[in-house]
Amino acid sequence: MKKSFAMAAALAMAFSAVAVNTYAEGETKVYVTISDCNSALVLTQEPVNVTDIDGDGKLTVNDALYIAHENNYEGGAAAGYKTSVGQFGLGLDVLWGKENKQSFGYYVNSKMANGLTDEIKDGDYIDALTFPDPSNLDYHYSWFDAREGEGDPDKEVTLQLKALSFDASWAPVENPVEGAKITINGKETDFVTDADGKAVVKFTEAGKNVVSAKGGNINIAPPSYVMQISGEAASTTSTTTTTTTTTTSTTTSTVTSSSSAKTTVKASTTAKATTTSKNNSPKTGDSGAAVALVSLGAAAAAAFALRRRDEK
Repeated sequence: MKKSFAMAAALAMAFSAVAVNTYAEGETKVYVTISDCNSALVLTQEPVNVTDIDGDGKLTVNDALYIAHENNYEGGAAAGYKTSVGQFGLGLDVLWGKENKQSFGYYVNSKMANGLTDEIKDGDYIDALTFPDPSNLDYHYSWFDAREGEGDPDKEVTLQLKALSFDASWAPVENPVEGAKITINGKETDFVTDADGKAVVKFTEAGKNVVSAKGGNINIAPPSYVMQISGEAASTTSTTTTTTTTTTSTTTSTVTSSSSAKTTVKASTTAKATTTSKNNSPKTGDSGAAVALVSLGAAAAAAFALRRRDEK
């Protein structure tokens, strides 16, 4: 009797553990950003509820990117996302519909990922990029020192832009990006980063403002920062003048009307802690090969060179 009770209790606890784990996986939310081969942001901090889509028993970068495509790419993941197992493990073959000789990069919380099978957790930021030219590795992951914020119209925020490169020993080095033009919702502004990579950005439009950057002293993939502006948008006044002439009189009458439109947007986004780190690889998307360069030193660098030679 006691053994039966103990066994039932053990089974109940096991079932409970499985249920809690399943619930935790179902509630894991990350934020995915993807830039294409034209250095354009096609997804910006898109919330993704991650589940173990590949059945490997953990939540990974691969799960997040697959679901992001399934939810947002026309035709789903079947049309826009593809992986395969190669010499270095699970590698990325197609990102956002582009087959690019495995010339991709992916990062977790602005840190270079070891591979697609890196585990992720709730609240993580996943960035993935496509190299414009697979034969040219002079293309650098870049990031702001903050991810998001909120405030009222005319709010000013100082952002610092950095990019990742590698020294002669393949050790990661982060450098400020000077002379980059700040864009807001895809439009160029007059804000430009200084020698320290910093720019003071002013927000005037209520709602979601997606900040990125282009140009500068280094070839960068587009970074992202999201500002939610709440309160009342700036009022706009339009004046319409109508002139009417009659055939029975030489009198001309003019009617002028003014109207003001106001829009109120309430922000519900909570600012998250920001992370600044060293993180961009020549080709992290190539099954983690670039990470091998960093972690294994000169020997891995030689392996990377051999892999590049084989690709050509």
